[in-house]
Amino acid sequence: MSMRPTDIRLPGAVDLSGFRQPAAAAGSAGGPGTAGNGSVVDVTEATFAAEVMERSRQVPVVVDFWATWCGPCKQLSPVLERLATESDGAWVLAKVDVDANQRIAAAARVQSIPTVLAFVDGAPVHGFVGALPEAQVRSWLQEVFAARDGAVGPDGPDGPAAGPAAAPPPAADPAYDQADEAIGRGDLDTAAELYAGIVEREPGDNEAKLLLARVRLLSRGRGFDERAQRQRAAEDPDDVDAALAVADLDMLGGHVEDAVTRLTDLVRRSVGANRDRVRGHLLGLFGVLDADDPRLAAARRTLSNALF
Repeated sequence: MSMRPTDIRLPGAVDLSGFRQPAAAAGSAGGPGTAGNGSVVDVTEATFAAEVMERSRQVPVVVDFWATWCGPCKQLSPVLERLATESDGAWVLAKVDVDANQRIAAAARVQSIPTVLAFVDGAPVHGFVGALPEAQVRSWLQEVFAARDGAVGPDGPDGPAAGPAAAPPPAADPAYDQADEAIGRGDLDTAAELYAGIVEREPGDNEAKLLLARVRLLSRGRGFDERAQRQRAAEDPDDVDAALAVADLDMLGGHVEDAVTRLTDLVRRSVGANRDRVRGHLLGLFGVLDADDPRLAAARRTLSNALF
């Protein structure tokens, strides 16, 4: 099987190196998405390297992780945008829609929004979670500039004194490490419970959802007699239990297209409760794939064609 328990855990620290590009290929900092004087930019996976990693080597870049459905984001984002515009280029605000850019949010270990991280010289240095009042945001920006040069804040040498030390980037939920330990000793049921707990506490934690789906798949696959299940499915392609089991085994073996084809064909042939069950199982298998996996988009289209 190509998916092992050790494949389940994603990096625990804030690691955005996967989005870094060579400076020569990164392009200019003022690319698409730049608003106004370039102090506010919308960032995607394609532009993260240039707009955040590389640009932060010139001026601090503050990354605002937000979503359209997030109420506190609607309070904080306008404050950040106004302050960034007022700074006249002293720092840049990069806005990341977590729904549209799940890989960035997962790499930065964003567990709730709004989350704000400041980057200096290509790395995150300070952060906070939640909608702070403008005065506290200004004080936090002083800390960001102090981290950069130890002296001058965004309002200049005569600006207001820095406030309390900024909160560190959001700490990882300890349940992640506990789930790691459970996987290490082969206790997948406990790992699933721990990931499910994270999802319950933080419904927007896409990493926990991904890991939960993978652990559940591993747990199901561990109980199958592969030869017997494949024989059952071959003898009766409409045997729902056998089809679901073989689809799980195909996913565990990395044969995503085979699993999708088997279940979408069965969706077409099924009716009533069986059709709903197969559809629901396939949607659950979609959750095992990374959001940017091209096979996920193809699988969704295949299922849509089967349903309508």
